[in-house]
Amino acid sequence: MKIQTRITELLGIRYPIIQGGMMWVGTAEMASAVSNAGGLGTLTALTQPTPEALVKEIARCREMTDQPFAVNLTLLPAVNPPPYAEYRQAIIESGIKIVETAGNKPHEHIEAFKQHGIIVIHKCTSVRHALSAQRIGADIISIDGFECAGHPGEDDIPGLILIPAAADQLTVPIVASGGFADGRGLVAALALGAEGINMGTRFCATQEAPIHSNIKQFYVDNDERATHLLYRQFRNTARVAKNAVSDLVVKMSEDPNLQFEQIRPYVSGLKGKLALENGDVDAGVLTAGQVMGLIHDIPTCQALIENIMQEAEQIVQQRLAQFFPR
Repeated sequence: MKIQTRITELLGIRYPIIQGGMMWVGTAEMASAVSNAGGLGTLTALTQPTPEALVKEIARCREMTDQPFAVNLTLLPAVNPPPYAEYRQAIIESGIKIVETAGNKPHEHIEAFKQHGIIVIHKCTSVRHALSAQRIGADIISIDGFECAGHPGEDDIPGLILIPAAADQLTVPIVASGGFADGRGLVAALALGAEGINMGTRFCATQEAPIHSNIKQFYVDNDERATHLLYRQFRNTARVAKNAVSDLVVKMSEDPNLQFEQIRPYVSGLKGKLALENGDVDAGVLTAGQVMGLIHDIPTCQALIENIMQEAEQIVQQRLAQFFPR
């Protein structure tokens, strides 16, 4: 199926399907597989321990694909923040043409990327933040509905409302994110005003995802009810999979006087990384979206993207067409 949107044209990709930045998952193996399959793969900058390591990972990805790929730089509040400016410079000096930004106060980073002719995709969880990102130069807005894995924001607006609300006010193209796994989602996103989709959890359950097979099967076995929302009282909400660790944190969070330091040992990112590596689903917090209810297999990225496009074409040309007889 040939499909053309502003997203495919701007990014130089065959299909309007993006693999979003994912901590510990956005490596050269993952990004190159998606890009080789016609989508846009994304390296996650902070998965690499240093800016120098990121430069090497970008070079490694270029050895694995000759197709466009992006680098994600997520800006999160931290007691000891990583050297964002140095990671940004590593991205620029490596000649990357597409960057996905997310998080707080992206202004200086977006401006720096734009000065070097880099296409910026900024991920937002609200229309007001999307409009702000558009004003400071973002070329594409990735709008994250409440269904998404990771940080859905604090407004709790699902994609069915958030996507068209954003489309009503933005002039730059929109990528719909949160809850997408198949051709039905792609067609729905296009109908709601987006021009492509972003997938994270769905790409974790692929052959090429650099995580343990037990974790992939865990995503397949779960359903749409199998997530928790953590850190709500700290206004830093995160959607994660239900497991022994997140169950415990939810129970601890019933205490209205809970301090983050009390749960910090359980929610360490390094413990989540260990779980992804060794396959112990209860070793740490595992980021996952409600889309787990739509994941039923572990295909290659090539097969996944081809199936999405074939299903989308069938829906448009057959299922929808029957409702509008000529």
